[in-house]
Amino acid sequence: MKAAVFDTYVTKRDGSVMHFDIITKDGEDFEKVVVFGKEYLESKGQAGQALSAKECKFCHIEMATPEIEDSILNKGYYILEMQGC
Repeated sequence: MKAAVFDTYVTKRDGSVMHFDIITKDGEDFEKVVVFGKEYLESKGQAGQALSAKECKFCHIEMATPEIEDSILNKGYYILEMQGC
């Protein structure tokens, strides 16, 4: 499966930065990507933090690993945590 990777940087309530990728199926509507990101932020206790095209930008297309593909098929997205998550 081809997957779209959105590079995302969100400022947390304490002022530090969360860096993570939102990975979805190729061609996913950006508004849906934002919804996925907000759902993830809520799960991390960061609901209400800004998440828009300013914080979340399309990066590239890649082939999904089995783990990522399974997550996309089951919940629509996969989060790759990179920093401050």
